[in-house]
Amino acid sequence: MTVANMPWHNILARIRGLFESLAMRNIHITKLNHGHLLLLIEKFCNIINALDHNEVEKAITKPFFLATKLGIHELVETIIMELPTAIWLTDEEKKNALQVAILNRHEKVFSLIYHMSHYRQLVTKHKDVNNNNILHLAGKLAPLDRLNLFPGPALQMQRELQWFKAVETCVEPSYKYMKNNSGKTPIMVFTEEHKQLMIDGEKWMKETAQSCTFVASLIATVVFTAGITVPGGTNNDTGLPIFTNQKSFTIFIIATAISLFSSISSVLMFLSILTTRYTIDNFLYTLPNKLIIGLFTLFLSVTAMLIAFSAALYLVIAANKIITLVPLYVLAGLTVMLFVFSQCPLLWRMLKSTYYSCNILSKKKVVKLSDIHG
Repeated sequence: MTVANMPWHNILARIRGLFESLAMRNIHITKLNHGHLLLLIEKFCNIINALDHNEVEKAITKPFFLATKLGIHELVETIIMELPTAIWLTDEEKKNALQVAILNRHEKVFSLIYHMSHYRQLVTKHKDVNNNNILHLAGKLAPLDRLNLFPGPALQMQRELQWFKAVETCVEPSYKYMKNNSGKTPIMVFTEEHKQLMIDGEKWMKETAQSCTFVASLIATVVFTAGITVPGGTNNDTGLPIFTNQKSFTIFIIATAISLFSSISSVLMFLSILTTRYTIDNFLYTLPNKLIIGLFTLFLSVTAMLIAFSAALYLVIAANKIITLVPLYVLAGLTVMLFVFSQCPLLWRMLKSTYYSCNILSKKKVVKLSDIHG
């Protein structure tokens, strides 16, 4: 059978099978190259391990710190597994690998070194040439490429605070107040380095809250008006709505109430953001939680409003003309989807940043090379 005579579903099935086979092949090649790289590193470490200590340091220092700076945790892990003394190596500024990982905000390398080292208490006490401990380095502003992983200055500020709090749990209480050669404590370094980011974060939060407050207020006004002017009017004798016994009317009333209450809740949350005192610690949980609640209730109010509108159309146009409502229902669904695609990425990123990505020191599984190569 030629391609032209094949049914469409068979053609699509073959195309899908082709893409799946190509994807599996690419994954296999990637894993194979990854395994070969680690095997090469292992052999390299075995060779230099037999050399003199000074020669080992010269050979391994530059690639070790380059891998740490770039966040290649597999390479860092392999070197430490083969050469445990690598954790004591320092760069030209007397920073060890843990400090370099913190300074460049690579959580996998940081967590890996912290959990693999049996001398973590000594490693975390190390100071660089400027007498900075690891908390001083956590207080410095992250590189731009690491900051840009999080959209918006507020989320960037939150991530920086998460790093500072995570490193704070790794040091002795006295290190929180220790001064470097410039006479600054870690919190002083953090405040000075993140001054502009905090200003940008406050501006971003307020602009977002103002825009969403306007939308939520508009929705509250519309649904309140719709709630007191029920579709179809009221019975002149009883004063009750004409469509009281209709299921669609019940849906209309419930959806209108949900939309009204959720939009008012959203307005209150966004007003709270506008009036909140913007301190450093508020960027960690207080402000993100308020924005999450505000965005969620705003999404709920929009969805409920469209459901109420659809139910009202059904009541007015009547069930026997349902074919005329199909395009309107499709448009209502598209409106909800448009709102989801435009706002949900921000909501999801804030949820992930606040509740999932906050555990920077989560223990990483140590992958053995023998497991990769069978």
